[in-house]
Amino acid sequence: MKNVYDILVERGFIEQATDEEEIRKLLDSKRVTFYIGFDATADSLTAGHFLTIMAMMHMQKAGHRPIALLGGGTTMVGDPSGKSDMRKIMTKETIDHNAECFLKQLSRFIDFDGGKAIVANNADWLLNLNYVEFLREVGAHFSVNRMLAAECYKQRMERGLTFFEFNYMIMQSYDFLKLHEMYDCELEMGGNDQWSNIIGGVELVRRKLGKPAYGLTFKLLTTSDGIKMGKTMKGAVWLDPEKTSPYEFYQYWRNIEDVKVEECLGLLTFLPMEEVRRLGKLEGSDINIAKETLAYEITKIVHGEEEAEKARAAAKSFFGGSKDNDDIPTTKLDDISDDGISVVDALVITNLAPSKSEARRLIDSGSVTVGETKITDRNAVITKDAVSSGVIIRKGKKTFHKLTA
Repeated sequence: MKNVYDILVERGFIEQATDEEEIRKLLDSKRVTFYIGFDATADSLTAGHFLTIMAMMHMQKAGHRPIALLGGGTTMVGDPSGKSDMRKIMTKETIDHNAECFLKQLSRFIDFDGGKAIVANNADWLLNLNYVEFLREVGAHFSVNRMLAAECYKQRMERGLTFFEFNYMIMQSYDFLKLHEMYDCELEMGGNDQWSNIIGGVELVRRKLGKPAYGLTFKLLTTSDGIKMGKTMKGAVWLDPEKTSPYEFYQYWRNIEDVKVEECLGLLTFLPMEEVRRLGKLEGSDINIAKETLAYEITKIVHGEEEAEKARAAAKSFFGGSKDNDDIPTTKLDDISDDGISVVDALVITNLAPSKSEARRLIDSGSVTVGETKITDRNAVITKDAVSSGVIIRKGKKTFHKLTA
């Protein structure tokens, strides 16, 4: 059986590793317990989390044991990595609710039955710590100079880094120590923005326990301009179908940049690499075949085959000229006046625009079509009869939404 490390490398996951050859040998020699942490900052996982989930799935398929660590404790502080400002402080009740939502979603991808995977919550050991004892036992192993040189802190120094957030690296490192003690966890994995935090945990385990510990990071999904993927005008692309519908999820991946298609096929699907490379070589209009395959395969993993089929059929029906498919995103107005609704309000209500000012900008740029009519007047109105019959609003060439009453 192929070493899972080689699979992750071939598919494009690995960015950095503490001891590449040792990790490879470890994964080849025994069942390894590893962990990935998920801070519960929202009530749904996002497309950004999906890459790490895919890595967990590859690892579990190869016989290794995942620990999904829910950040009930670390979320109380918030990871400063990649953030220009301090994260919003959340209540414990909100964090607990979000963690429950994460677990429910993770259970769709990871098999937790019979000890095949473990779920843990760092609130169990972080929230009741004796602070002075913690500083003596853990803080003594961290150099402030080295911590300040870490990328996760360095980029915040000019704007201001609170001591509150400065504790985050030590807390995450302590997670690795606890998981090693409790479950013989030997490997921490995460996005490449977690490298400094992961190194902290690896070194803490080695110093405190004198045992081997390893870390590796995955590449972050970014556009060709270096901007994190998984964002739209409406915000994050969520794995929760109530927050991002399967159709919208499908369309997001269907519309990604041509140059990112092969990379995403390798990272976010289980297609054989021969097929990934074949699809990645398609050019011109044929690249749309690869994009449709990508969108379908990802949607199938996240939302199931039935929803993926519906999303694909809805997309084909739209772009084939039909507007009668029931699977497209739809907003129903419970109460509409006899005067109808302004196009500006309709764009905001359907979330095609985040604000009225953005809606007006879209109209001014000629990006809005209602039914078969391109809208150029900011004061344009959709009649009550049109809404009652079900009217299609289009933003640009590829984003559709049905408004009905």
